Amino acid sequence: MGIGGVGKVAIGVRDQQRALSFWVDVVGCQVAIDAPYGESGERWLEVTTPDGQTRLVLSLDPDGEHTQDAPEGLPTSEVFFYAEDLRAAYEELTARGVRFPTPPQEHPWGWWSLFEDTEGNRFALQQRG
Repeated sequence: MGIGGVGKVAIGVRDQQRALSFWVDVVGCQVAIDAPYGESGERWLEVTTPDGQTRLVLSLDPDGEHTQDAPEGLPTSEVFFYAEDLRAAYEELTARGVRFPTPPQEHPWGWWSLFEDTEGNRFALQQRG
């Protein structure tokens, strides 16, 4: 049977608790695993996206080594999230305090926007369809 899809994506975070609060309380993910990991007090944190299809590993990265440099207006992560209704998602997340450096825009290939997490990572958010 071959590859079935993407199961987990690691996201580097400077503060695991702050990142966990963002992804669970603001975005609506569910905690899948929260367990001690290593000897430095870090945790193995996984959250499941609201659609239940992908787990995000909130990996401790205090020096930002896993964040890509990118010009303003482009993602610093290679992870693209989707929303069924991008404008509604934008309105909801903006009301919850999420910063959108790029609000929803229409392009020849579809609608997209750019949002930031509490750790300074920028992600693309596209309308599915």
